[in-house]
Amino acid sequence: MSLQVAPINGTHIHYSQTGPKDAPVLVFSNSLGTDFRIWNDVVAALSARFNIVTYDKRGHGLSGIGNAEFDISLHANDLIGLLDYLGLGEVIICGLSVGGLIAQKVTELQPERVRGLILCDTAPKLGDYAGWNTRIEAIKADGIEVLGDAIMERWLSPTFRKDRPLETAMYRDMLVRTTEAGYIGTCVALRDGDLRDAAGKIAVPTLCICGSDDLATPPDVVREMAAMIPDAEFELIEGVGHLPCIETPELLTRLIDRFTKEKNLV
Repeated sequence: MSLQVAPINGTHIHYSQTGPKDAPVLVFSNSLGTDFRIWNDVVAALSARFNIVTYDKRGHGLSGIGNAEFDISLHANDLIGLLDYLGLGEVIICGLSVGGLIAQKVTELQPERVRGLILCDTAPKLGDYAGWNTRIEAIKADGIEVLGDAIMERWLSPTFRKDRPLETAMYRDMLVRTTEAGYIGTCVALRDGDLRDAAGKIAVPTLCICGSDDLATPPDVVREMAAMIPDAEFELIEGVGHLPCIETPELLTRLIDRFTKEKNLV
């Protein structure tokens, strides 16, 4: 695995590429307040069969923030720019939460480029205007730290938090160390982003996945998305919160493996 940086759309994007370069390309796009390390266990399990790209979206991890106004199109064009930089054509995208919106937007902007979608704990529209503004104002007043415990309750199931306190603390640190500008900017993108009209036009194989204990995007929200997308499949992972790549990477890996084989994407 090599860790690298690319100049993309007026900033720098930190990424990793691993696996055979002649294998099908599988891209992972992260949730709000995380970096690409959340995919480590999934990448390790799949890297023999896929050319895998993970990256930190703008304002997260080791990527830059830049000066552009944040919206879902900006994040999507950052990913498109990274794929162009790497010389990659058709890809499968697995997006989690805001990463799922980014994946949907890339599909809308460049439908010929996307071979398949795996949409984890996401929707075409996440939250409402008032809710995002409340979160933004709280962070402006007191920093991301003030929301750390509440967000862990949305990210991780009660069982995980109880049985794995050290890892829970580590992921809380990942969250609160996110740049305030990058986190708020992505909140603005989520507040203003609405891809419901585009969802019905998605014409590639799509798998929608949700954890049963997800408080951020509850199962009914993800089921509704699956119903919007023609021929999309839905899978519920029992006892898991918003981040199945952390709580049950083995099961998520099996779902990705099965889906890509059944849909002839590998």
